[in-house]
Amino acid sequence: MGNTARYVTVVILAAGMGKRMNSDQAKVLQKILGKPMVLYVVETAQKVGNEVITVIGNQADKVREVISQHAENIKFAFQDRQLGTAHAVMCALKHISDDTGHVLILCGDVPLIRPATISRLLDDHLGARRDLSLLAVEMDNPSGYGRVLFDENRQLCGIVEEADATEGEKNIKTINTGIYCVKKDFLFRSLAQITTDNVQGEFYLTDIVKIGFRGCESIGLTVAKDYREVMGVNTLEHLLKVETLMRDRLQLPVDSKKNKRVP
Repeated sequence: MGNTARYVTVVILAAGMGKRMNSDQAKVLQKILGKPMVLYVVETAQKVGNEVITVIGNQADKVREVISQHAENIKFAFQDRQLGTAHAVMCALKHISDDTGHVLILCGDVPLIRPATISRLLDDHLGARRDLSLLAVEMDNPSGYGRVLFDENRQLCGIVEEADATEGEKNIKTINTGIYCVKKDFLFRSLAQITTDNVQGEFYLTDIVKIGFRGCESIGLTVAKDYREVMGVNTLEHLLKVETLMRDRLQLPVDSKKNKRVP
């Protein structure tokens, strides 16, 4: 990528507790086909970015150890308290290279995301010279996800989490994937403006969209072609579903005795 304008830092959010997994193991270390899910995201990040920063918190030493055993040149940022997704990104800011022009933000619990999809988001972002680009997807059943908001001119203007959404907003089928591409200087400026004025009392990263809209920044979205790519893993049921999808993607053979595919 060669110059600051195209130098991309990838920040992976991997500090969460994962309470709904009902497991003593950190969520991002839960295995899919025998491999910790965060490693799939790290591999994708290394294919699309110039540097990778992983934000760790829950079982930080173990997560760092696992990633370091399988990937080189990964930086780590520590989130000491779980204060929200924006706070997690704030913890990574001091580790971002001075050469960085843009920051890609990925989720450590979204292992099916493909490098090609992230590359398309990045290309759209750079081609349109945006300050902020959001990866969105259309879902028939968007329950549990943040909804993407548009103004009367169909301009992206915000994201509302389900816990804060009105009944009308809950009917919106365009959802936020939690994946962003942000111009570095705008990221730094917008994070400084985020507050905890929401139901959860957390620093929501989604607020950077509202801040960009109100500040008349250049913001937009790229729509992913397959909602399954951006499925997050929050429960054991999600984990089993994602593992099935990963088996299908890799076209692994089926063990007829167990009636399932095997790695």
